Amino acid sequence: MATELLHAVVNGVLGGGVYALMAVGLTLIFGVLDIINIAQGVMVVLGAYLSYALSVHLHIDLFLGLLITVPAMFIIGVAIQWAFIRPLRGSERTAMSLLASYAVAIIIEGLLYLFFGASDVTLTAPYSNSTVSMFGFYVPDIEIGGFVLAAAMVGVLYLLLYRTRFGKSVRATMQDRTAALLVGIDVNRVGALTYGIGVSVTAIGGMIFGATGPPFNPNSGYDLISRLLALIILAGLGSVGGALVASVFMLTVEAIVDIWQPTWAVAVFYAAIVIVLLVRPVGLFGRQAARAQ
Repeated sequence: MATELLHAVVNGVLGGGVYALMAVGLTLIFGVLDIINIAQGVMVVLGAYLSYALSVHLHIDLFLGLLITVPAMFIIGVAIQWAFIRPLRGSERTAMSLLASYAVAIIIEGLLYLFFGASDVTLTAPYSNSTVSMFGFYVPDIEIGGFVLAAAMVGVLYLLLYRTRFGKSVRATMQDRTAALLVGIDVNRVGALTYGIGVSVTAIGGMIFGATGPPFNPNSGYDLISRLLALIILAGLGSVGGALVASVFMLTVEAIVDIWQPTWAVAVFYAAIVIVLLVRPVGLFGRQAARAQ
């Protein structure tokens, strides 16, 4: 039992690191643009399909292919923000952005069905079945590699936010968009770049999701976005550090519960969200006065 429990904790931490990367992208977009990107889940699936296309048709390694898919997803993100989000104005902007991002999700899902069909696919590589012994059980190498890459990217995002001039502009826009405008920050440029960054990380998350999770199809984004939304609500909307902690914690709890009651694992995941909202509506790491931490 001790080995099973330790295995569950390791799986939860490894999976939580990947979800943290995707959740950080989502919470960044909310913090700067004040919108909830409903399309984030299907963006992850799009990233997985791009890795699949490069791997199957061009025989490019999954990790090496990220050098192509990450910039591609960044460009797609900037284009979506420019075409669908930036034109929204007025008091109904936040509500309209939900509809706009949902429309983006439907369009991308339709394109994925058109080009790849409805059949389930999975990402494979020569090292997909390689494992390493850890604490008396075996962990796939690709899961460890994916976690290390995701953790490194979260670290890069942290440095970008807290150690660069652009990061100061992002945090200023997250805290008070009007004040940022008054001090000369180009909030439209910051918004476009932030949206691009928030979408670009889904290329990494999608590759790891497709290589370590169950087979996926164009419809797989809906379960992903429900989990990501739950995580950023638990953390506190706009809390970057909270998204990391909440992801690792909740994925670990889910993995532990799965040992005894597999059917209750997902229920516990969302029950925690309900409890937090009842006790602390702003989330564990959210603050009333500011959206970013």
